[in-house]
Amino acid sequence: MLKHIVFMKFKTGIDALQIENLKKDLGALPGKIDEIKEFQFGPDILKSERSYDFALVAGFTGLDSLKSYQSHPDHLPVIQKVRGLCDTILVVDFAWP
Repeated sequence: MLKHIVFMKFKTGIDALQIENLKKDLGALPGKIDEIKEFQFGPDILKSERSYDFALVAGFTGLDSLKSYQSHPDHLPVIQKVRGLCDTILVVDFAWP
């Protein structure tokens, strides 16, 4: 299993409605993209000085399925939305037994 972790730091001024719309768009992806085997996401609740604002954790069978997800036509507009909302996006991909 390949784990795909994304941390998002929103731009100043991003409001609750924009975040709810992002959650709606993200929530629709597993029903549209077969390669997604696990998919969790949500806003940070601690809000510490070093916290990011939002995180996503997805699971894929391997690197090929992750690459297919990344280029999937239903994923592309969502990643564009994420890029528009964020100042910083961090990603880590790793193998998990």
